Amino acid sequence: MSRIGRKPITIPAGVEVKVDGSKVTVKGPKGTLENTFKPEMAIAVEGNEVVVTRPSDDKEHRSLHGLTRTLIANMVQGVTEGFKKELQVNGVGYRVQKQGKDLVMNLGFSHNVVMHEVDGITIDVPGPNSIIISGPDKQKVGQFAAEVREKRPPEPYKGKGIKYIDEHIRRKEGKAAKGSKK
Repeated sequence: MSRIGRKPITIPAGVEVKVDGSKVTVKGPKGTLENTFKPEMAIAVEGNEVVVTRPSDDKEHRSLHGLTRTLIANMVQGVTEGFKKELQVNGVGYRVQKQGKDLVMNLGFSHNVVMHEVDGITIDVPGPNSIIISGPDKQKVGQFAAEVREKRPPEPYKGKGIKYIDEHIRRKEGKAAKGSKK
């Protein structure tokens, strides 16, 4: 059996989990999340725990078992603590700022790059070179952070661009100086 799949998910105080067939709704202090899962997976709320069981040991059921349990656990964590991604902007003259609900980035182009805040996502700009993206939905937070990073990915020679705070950029040596030909 899946070690991850058979682990029950503890429901913290202040969180409400409703299971309606294959649809799971999780309400908490940070918001409400809904997701529909494969109908083969049996999802049940037992006391203050959510238990996911699978009907058979087929390869598909085994893979869905752990996935379903992890997605529900992420929903519970999202409505209690939330998720966040921190980005860092490196480069001479590269700056970010927040104007209303828009993220305005000066990334060395002839124009400013503007990204609008998506529902369920909060953008925070604590300094001119850092961005914090947070929200209850792990997938939305990660997707939006990837879209922001995509506007100017870090380059390997000088390290200029937008990178995750914990990301390591492999640096390359520049073009070698002209040497003597033999």
